[in-house]
Amino acid sequence: EAENQKAYEDLKAAKEAEIKAGQEQIDAKTQELADTDEKNAQAKVDTEDTKASLSADEQFLSMLKEKCQMTDSEWEERQKTRQLEMEAVSKALSVLAGDDAHDLFTNTFKPALVQTVTAESSKRRSAAARVLSNAANSLHHQDLDLDRGDRRLEGRDRRDAGADEARR
Repeated sequence: EAENQKAYEDLKAAKEAEIKAGQEQIDAKTQELADTDEKNAQAKVDTEDTKASLSADEQFLSMLKEKCQMTDSEWEERQKTRQLEMEAVSKALSVLAGDDAHDLFTNTFKPALVQTVTAESSKRRSAAARVLSNAANSLHHQDLDLDRGDRRLEGRDRRDAGADEARR
């Protein structure tokens, strides 16, 4: 009976060790399950955040493509406009620099219309102004000095005579 008691004690110790090992394994597995569940929940949150970010990035990309298309079309339009302007300016320059334009300018510009000699009345006026200027100097009366005013009048008379000639 002592032998049976010893066998019972050994069996009991072995079973308690198995139970303890099983309990430790359960605790470890429970902890592992909790960690896995936490990681899974975090992965789901990360997936949702990534999907939201992807959606925002796709919207931005779509908007950016539209803007790029508009900018490209505007650029092409500006390039066409600039090309047309350059062609128009080139044509205008060729017309203005051409022989026909030179001939037209030569025919319309008459050097004979430019006054080169002062009129006789202008000479008489100058003589009268000199007499008055001499009198103003001898009498020390500046109001009689018309010499300066006469010079201005002579210039105006020349312009007026040239304009009169051009009108004829």
